[in-house]
Amino acid sequence: MSRASLDKDPREVAGMFDDVARKYDLTNDVLSLGMDRLWRTATLAATAARPGQRVLDLAAGTGTSSEDYADAGIEVVPCDFSEGMVAVGKRRRPDLAFVVGDATALPFASDSFDVVTISFGLRNVADTAAALAEMLRVTRRGGRIVICEFSTPPNPAWRGMYDIYRDHVLPRVASLVSSNTEAYSYLSESIASWPDQVRLAELMQSVGWRSVGYRNLTGGIVALHRATKH
Repeated sequence: MSRASLDKDPREVAGMFDDVARKYDLTNDVLSLGMDRLWRTATLAATAARPGQRVLDLAAGTGTSSEDYADAGIEVVPCDFSEGMVAVGKRRRPDLAFVVGDATALPFASDSFDVVTISFGLRNVADTAAALAEMLRVTRRGGRIVICEFSTPPNPAWRGMYDIYRDHVLPRVASLVSSNTEAYSYLSESIASWPDQVRLAELMQSVGWRSVGYRNLTGGIVALHRATKH
């Protein structure tokens, strides 16, 4: 599944995120009812990163997720496709080594990182399999990947309520707090078309990741996938 399935050019998607960069973190807090902070904490724990290791934080946006690693004394490289997001991040945290980069053609040497993580960004990549393969390439043997992404609640009743929020409430709330409502309409569409937990795990396995597993957060609204490079 990819951006292409939504008839969006990658540059157009990057432009949308450039437009919302200034209020991006505030908007995420509002739309997730503050749960994005809990999801970020769970992702940090799942990486099991420690000082002395090197972490690549993809789709890092303005660097909110990267701060947690840096503040814990872990070397982190925030990387995002949106120049606007990176610009805001550099102003917020000039101590972080932000990089503008495409997840399908990462500007890093092979076997460069102990951990690669991406939160709420994989579904925005033009070619999901290519991105997963690139993440595998830049990860050292024995290293790991952690993906935090919107997913499919397994409980039908909870899934139905979430679908109503995602398709009807989220775009309306976004129109009140964001300068670009199209970006959040795209958000709803991209979540709806994204593979469920099992299909994403199978795709990770197919490109070479091993010991693939996942666990649900918030009843499956979000899933954490973790795997290693053998």
